[in-house]
Amino acid sequence: MTTRTWNFDPTHSEISFTVRHMMFAKVRGRFARWTGDIDLDDQNLSGSTLDVRIDAASIDTHEDKRDAHLRSADFFDVDQFPELRFTSKKVTDGGDGELRVTGDLTIHGVTREVELEVELTGKGKDPWGGDRLGFTAKADINRKDFGLHWNAALETGGVLVSDKVQIGIDVELVRAAAAAAA
Repeated sequence: MTTRTWNFDPTHSEISFTVRHMMFAKVRGRFARWTGDIDLDDQNLSGSTLDVRIDAASIDTHEDKRDAHLRSADFFDVDQFPELRFTSKKVTDGGDGELRVTGDLTIHGVTREVELEVELTGKGKDPWGGDRLGFTAKADINRKDFGLHWNAALETGGVLVSDKVQIGIDVELVRAAAAAAA
């Protein structure tokens, strides 16, 4: 088993989410600041590991008042819980660039096991000779499972914010040895 460390290229990567508002519209957002460690097994991707730390205060939905509410104790409570974290426990290689990454996701001080559906979207050399990989990943979570219970009932029925949150991840990785040249 040969594992190699890869670095996230933050200018070509994004961690985003989508949640329903008033049961019919979608609100999209992202986290602007995050770091992580990823070690990929060259021979067998199932030997790989991932650890990502997200700055909860970096949430950005393109609406300042909503972002402030999301940072408050009603939701992420970033003063008490400044970090979201995902740490892989198992990687299953499904072949043809399809992976399942099972790990612990911690939000608001609550840790739950989550499974990411991952797809290898490409690999190649950059203009500086560095090795690069691209991945997309997705998962659905229930925000209430992580202690994010705030909501408001609507007169017409339903609630202001859905419980289901869709997570979307698009990353470009650079092999660690080549990172300095890029």
